[in-house]
Amino acid sequence: MSKFIKILKDIDELIVFKHSVFALPFIFVAMIVASKSLNNSMWFGWELLILGILCAVSARNFAMGANRYLDRDIDKDNPRCALRPSVDGRIGSVNLLIFIWINALIFVIVAYFINSLAFWLSFPILAFLGVYSYFKRFSALAHIMLGVCLGLSPIAGAIAVLGQVPLWVLLLSFGVVFWVAGFDILYSLQDMEYDKKVGLFSIPSVYGAKAAMFICGIFHFLTILFWLLFAIGAGLGVAGFIGVGISGVILYFEHRIVRRDFSKIDRAFFTLNGYLGIIFFIFVLVSLW
Repeated sequence: MSKFIKILKDIDELIVFKHSVFALPFIFVAMIVASKSLNNSMWFGWELLILGILCAVSARNFAMGANRYLDRDIDKDNPRCALRPSVDGRIGSVNLLIFIWINALIFVIVAYFINSLAFWLSFPILAFLGVYSYFKRFSALAHIMLGVCLGLSPIAGAIAVLGQVPLWVLLLSFGVVFWVAGFDILYSLQDMEYDKKVGLFSIPSVYGAKAAMFICGIFHFLTILFWLLFAIGAGLGVAGFIGVGISGVILYFEHRIVRRDFSKIDRAFFTLNGYLGIIFFIFVLVSLW
């Protein structure tokens, strides 16, 4: 039993399961808005709830597993990453590949039971999630690529309920793309010097910390703009716009914390962004209620 618990802890450390909080609220935002527009009820049923969670978890497990597998050569020399289970031998390459392919299979099978569009789109989605790690080897657009990977989440949520992609969910997704790309720029400030040393591409390593903060600010301005357009397009009430406004305040404090002290990037990255997604979901829920 203790060995099994240890394996679970190693897997949790590998995929950082708590970071699922970034994508899940926006999947559920898309699902409740889609359900409200379809049958005037926010509840889309237990079946879709379970299938949606399985899709979200398996897709993220696949993406994180692929990222850790492909980045082993990079992570082993990075002091911040050298103790990851994929690097220090706790999870071997073969076991990691098994983990990756099992989650890919689960994702495709679950998508099949949702609807035909979800099934056929599951393959290009896995391709996007799988190639993200390569981008930082040749382009600073890796931040945008990561944003696209998470930005697919609300689109998947709308497809699960509606079987199509309405305009409002594209606006929501564009906001997620720039939100994630922005906080990934902040997170990559920790590895700026290492990335320069080994020739990896990130906005901080290519353009410097000051420019990175400026670009991140532009991205997060676009985030709030797209979410305002989403609130209009989805017909949200006052509470929805308040949720967007609070999200803007949270992003402001995130930038303020990082500007003052780069050592607090982890706090800005996880704590504030985790709260942002949950708060955004709650206010959309209240608005539709």
